[in-house]
Amino acid sequence: MRFVIQRVQHASVTVDNEIIGKIGRGYMVLVGIGHDDNEAIADKMIDKMIKLRINEDSEGKTNLSLADVDGALLMVSQFTLYADCKKGNRPSFVYAGAPDRANELYEYIVERCKQQVPIVEKGSFGADMKVELLNDGPFTIVLDSEQLGM
Repeated sequence: MRFVIQRVQHASVTVDNEIIGKIGRGYMVLVGIGHDDNEAIADKMIDKMIKLRINEDSEGKTNLSLADVDGALLMVSQFTLYADCKKGNRPSFVYAGAPDRANELYEYIVERCKQQVPIVEKGSFGADMKVELLNDGPFTIVLDSEQLGM
């Protein structure tokens, strides 16, 4: 599982010219689900993401978590995080999770986040989405379950 976490001042996702998700301060998270991922891995990734201290305190140091700043989440499914570009110029997505299972896990992740974060918005799985954001910093973190030993 891969999360690309961007600390934002605001972010939104649009489908068919309609904004379907919008947040103020918080994280816009691209969620990539691999074929071996499961709920246990998702729970660990969510816990890590929410506890990350990547928000600035009064001294400008990254000491504050999402909860410390009353931050929101915008969760956007992104199978292309599993692009394999080793051969040729056209990426392969053989390592991405099967769509039905990936959608189940994506919805699971969103629901679990809603249990811990007051404002959680989302994109639309499999849709052609337009994502806008104002990256704050810029500050971007990549969480990869394999690198975290999950």
